[in-house]
Amino acid sequence: MSLAAFASLVALIFALVTADRWHRRRLSHHGAWAMAMALFFLGSFALWWATAAGWSNLTFRVFFTAGAVLNVAWLALGTIALLAGDRIARPVRAALALLSAYAIGVMAVAPTTAPFVADEFPRARDHFGMLPRLIAAIGSGIPATVIIIGALWSIVRLLTGRTPAVGTARRTNLVSARRLVASNVLIAIGTVVLSGSGSLAGRLGEERAFTVTLSIGVVILFLGFLVPSAGGGSDLTAASTKFSSQHLAR
Repeated sequence: MSLAAFASLVALIFALVTADRWHRRRLSHHGAWAMAMALFFLGSFALWWATAAGWSNLTFRVFFTAGAVLNVAWLALGTIALLAGDRIARPVRAALALLSAYAIGVMAVAPTTAPFVADEFPRARDHFGMLPRLIAAIGSGIPATVIIIGALWSIVRLLTGRTPAVGTARRTNLVSARRLVASNVLIAIGTVVLSGSGSLAGRLGEERAFTVTLSIGVVILFLGFLVPSAGGGSDLTAASTKFSSQHLAR
């Protein structure tokens, strides 16, 4: 229970920090990551609530929708925005918003096939039909592939002496090539960690495995989010100083 509460608190803090970065800079990848972190918080909070009060129909729907269906897709949107820029990210974001609304609608009304046991960690295949599980498989599998390909793309581009960013991202991104690579690699590692709960379930139990991987994965993801912004404050300070000096010279 305490570990689930810790995961919820960490996810909430990271969501607020990432949202603040988006509010101050209005960069598309920050916006996508803020949404992803908010979903991580919602999923981890549902997990904490379940460990304290027991699993129920509503709790598992929230946990499954935020965790298994939606959050990896918004992480992938951040990778796309960081590497390809707004010209590509905007239509992808619009499509993702529609698909997310559809997925939420499906998960809200999907009938259950078995009752929930309060002290037993639920599995989707035991409680939902084909459509919710198919949406979860597509919503996590394809975006995870995008994230991993983005990390591999970044590494290859760096090793060949080229910047990972392309298109409008290359023209507008002030992030160095090494930081882009580090960011995408950390996000890919975090995604893999989050999907690794199944390998721990046999030793720790499914509920504890999800909690452990969620806590570790969110921390790794947030480190990946911080890398592109590192040093951003100095750039803003320099721009502010330049503006002030020009204003005073007039």
